[in-house]
Amino acid sequence: MSGHQVVEADLTWTGHRFEAGVQVEIDLAGRIARVGRLGARARRLTDRALLPGFVNAHSHAFQRGLRGLGETFPAGAGSFWTWREAMYELVEQLTPDRFLDLTTAAFREMRAAGVTTVGEFHYVRHLGDLDFELDRLVIEAARAVGLRLALLPTNYRTGGIGQPLGRGQRRFSTPTPEAYWRSLDALQAEAGDLVTVGAVVHSLRAADPGEIAEIHAESVRRGLVFHIHVEEQRREIEECLTAHGVTPMRALLGAIGSAANVTAIHCTHTSDHDRLEFLDRGGRICCCPLTEGNLGDGIPALAGVAIDRLCLGTDSNARIDLVEECRWLEYGQRLAGEARGMVKDAHGSVGPALLRIATAGGAEALGLATGRIAPGFWADLQALDLTAPDLAGAGPDALVDAWLFGASGALVAETCVAGRWEARRPS
Repeated sequence: MSGHQVVEADLTWTGHRFEAGVQVEIDLAGRIARVGRLGARARRLTDRALLPGFVNAHSHAFQRGLRGLGETFPAGAGSFWTWREAMYELVEQLTPDRFLDLTTAAFREMRAAGVTTVGEFHYVRHLGDLDFELDRLVIEAARAVGLRLALLPTNYRTGGIGQPLGRGQRRFSTPTPEAYWRSLDALQAEAGDLVTVGAVVHSLRAADPGEIAEIHAESVRRGLVFHIHVEEQRREIEECLTAHGVTPMRALLGAIGSAANVTAIHCTHTSDHDRLEFLDRGGRICCCPLTEGNLGDGIPALAGVAIDRLCLGTDSNARIDLVEECRWLEYGQRLAGEARGMVKDAHGSVGPALLRIATAGGAEALGLATGRIAPGFWADLQALDLTAPDLAGAGPDALVDAWLFGASGALVAETCVAGRWEARRPS
């Protein structure tokens, strides 16, 4: 269904709580025109709770092809670095059809689980030498699924600090900032309401501080968001200290001025001092708890980090469920701090804080007007099945916490992207 419409669910999330009797008017462009007790003739969403769609701020969709692999360790304990070798093997085997199939499958799983926007941190870019042919397949996959896409193509020049590109990595190559911007210009020509483009340097392993400074400055000039992996692994920090005399976060801070458009992915091992300075400059942090747990990265220290500076991503897509990402964001902090209620809003509420991080937080990191049910924002929505046994006994005040701590994205009955609705497909 598209075009001008008014919908009314049994309950609608109004930013801090669920309320009954709230109608949402969606205009012909797919944006929210009005919200409230409008007294209009509405499409009733019976037995449904209406919320903003999840915003998945960090995904590598092709890594869906690694699911179930690499979970045996005959040579002893594995690590991020041994997992990376398996990932490179997948990269070398990718054909255009396989890449498109994996990306489409990941995006379909996301939408079925309530994700209406994805930030695709895209670094497998070539079929051959610097052809950037795989970039457009990401757009094709998102359009096939009807998912809002923030395409984040990476600048990736080195295979480690001061090292040439190795096996697998040659498909990531962007040899100069000029080549990088030419590739983004070509993609922006294909952008539209459902596709936007942002700037990315993969990490301090893939570019030096001078390149980061140059690309970040141009991203600011163009009004684009800027994303970068930072301090996911201790070895990354040790190598950066050896090469540059500073940690990756210090190198990033030295390369930029304001961090207002910057989202740092992971920050698993960032020091309190560096994290505070990054946040004071306006930066955001994207956590990916399921991937960080799967890879044994560690648990980022988030004490004192305001919830409006956090967002979530599914990263390796070993499991695609933003509900579970929310839950493990809080549980990880509980395990590390040996306390409860670690990620909460000004009222001390955990569920609403996690929901904000997984919706508006991701939208802000991607520079998009989504993630809220409010006039002027895109009508990117998810409808929760209130008849699900997992929610039995949970009234409106407990519903968000009951869902995020006791259920999963499987309770999403339908989603809406820019006013276009789709029922959850049977698995």
